[in-house]
Amino acid sequence: MSDFRHAQAAQRDARRARAAPPEARQAQPADVRRTEPVPDTRQAQPAQPDIRHTPEAPTRTQVLAPGERIDAHRHDNHQIIYAGSGVVAVTTDAGTWFAPGTRAIWVPAGCVHAHRAHGHLDLHLLGLPADANPLGLDAPAVLTVSPLLRELILACTRAPHEETPERRRLRAVLLDQLRASPQQPVQLPTPADPRLAAVCDLLHGDPADARGLAELAAAVGAGERTLSRLFRRELGMTFPQWRTQLRLYHALRMLADGAPVTTVAHRCGWASTSAFIDVFRRALGYTPGTHNRRG
Repeated sequence: MSDFRHAQAAQRDARRARAAPPEARQAQPADVRRTEPVPDTRQAQPAQPDIRHTPEAPTRTQVLAPGERIDAHRHDNHQIIYAGSGVVAVTTDAGTWFAPGTRAIWVPAGCVHAHRAHGHLDLHLLGLPADANPLGLDAPAVLTVSPLLRELILACTRAPHEETPERRRLRAVLLDQLRASPQQPVQLPTPADPRLAAVCDLLHGDPADARGLAELAAAVGAGERTLSRLFRRELGMTFPQWRTQLRLYHALRMLADGAPVTTVAHRCGWASTSAFIDVFRRALGYTPGTHNRRG
């Protein structure tokens, strides 16, 4: 099943968790990670899936193999998610956020989310109290990680995790650095309209599909102007902007799996390798050829 289908399954679980009664959301054993296939989203799903509730967001480092996942769960605290190597994708009912080592993902308290590893993932998880929200964010966001912020995240997630004066000072500096961290539009929002979802599904299946919006609209039985409005209204971006985000997402996945830069450029639909390198560098701050040397 495609990665997009995995994301859809996690998004649907998250939506159902919000609607489920409290007794359906009992705490589950810590960190059940699955590598077996998730059922196709077209099949019948349980009416009330079990969503783990771990009140305190964990602070730790763990290694995930390519394709490994942490299923949908929620915390009462905020959490920072950082990939020391590989690429991490975080999915909620609102969409998928993805980050290489130059970015971190902020997940606010109470947000049902799932993780997926692309490439060999050195995952750093940092829990923060619910009252420690330096950017005032109530939704997931991707943040720029400066060299100093990266070292602070690594230091704060390194064992042992005792609450020492030194660790409190490190966390205070980390919060100061977060306040100065710009948000980055590295996200694929979830479409709700079935016509828009059909177009997004087509391009997820083949990011190199070069058809314009008019041709894609005809393929799904919708009007071009209607789809253009839906992209802006539901996804908060134009069709070309969304397609660039989609291609960057697939490019990061492929690079994490060791694909050559030229192959990635071709399979993701860029007209040339140089065009791909330019877009990638402007979006993520480094060239794709150095991606797997940034651990």
